[in-house]
Amino acid sequence: MQKKLIAEAFGTFGLVFGGCGSAVLAAGFGGTDSNLGIGFIGVALAFGLTVLTMAYAVGHISGGHFNPAVTLGLVVGGRHPAKEALPYIITQVVAGAAASGVLYLIASDVAGFELGGFAANGFGEHSPGGYGMLGALVAEVVLTMFFLLIIMGSTDSRAPAGFAPIANRHRPRPHPHPPHRHPGHQPLGEPRPEHGPRPLRRRLGAGPALALLGRADHRRRPRRPALHVAPRREELARERAAPPTSGP
Repeated sequence: MQKKLIAEAFGTFGLVFGGCGSAVLAAGFGGTDSNLGIGFIGVALAFGLTVLTMAYAVGHISGGHFNPAVTLGLVVGGRHPAKEALPYIITQVVAGAAASGVLYLIASDVAGFELGGFAANGFGEHSPGGYGMLGALVAEVVLTMFFLLIIMGSTDSRAPAGFAPIANRHRPRPHPHPPHRHPGHQPLGEPRPEHGPRPLRRRLGAGPALALLGRADHRRRPRRPALHVAPRREELARERAAPPTSGP
């Protein structure tokens, strides 16, 4: 559990520092008359790429939530233990606050700095487009619903493995109750069961593994009738029945 929380803190810190840092420090760099700022598209890419790299870096340890909404959604969907929800959320809040503090130290060390909204958004005067509370609330609910739908769909055991962080930056984790499948069915993207020489070699070593595999293969191999035996027996019988030849 400790490793999971450390990984979650590291990923959340990176997400807030990289994403919000791009909005605070680089979105409007040089003022409105400058073309040096990254703008909305740059901030969106910064958030996406930051969370993508964090998901690949530590997602295999903690699952790569980095967001209380993701943790709650996965708990409700039965994809994450409920007992880990509160420690995850506390870790995410603390790590996000720590990243904001570091970002404040960097941003405030410049002449003419004003705290203002500090890249915060919301409704009314805090909305980039001036939308009210109802519009902001509906947008948050609908977009969060699609966000969790993409996460749970792309990390399902039946989805192609390995590409989930690209779609939603969430590390794929196996479903606790996978559906029943035919023994011969192999979904696309799932690793095949470990059969063959490599798992045995890891457990036993090269020599014993090859010996066991050769013995098992010999036992499974059907016996074929020795077709050359019968003609040889007939030839020996004829030689014995033939009268001995006398010398000159």
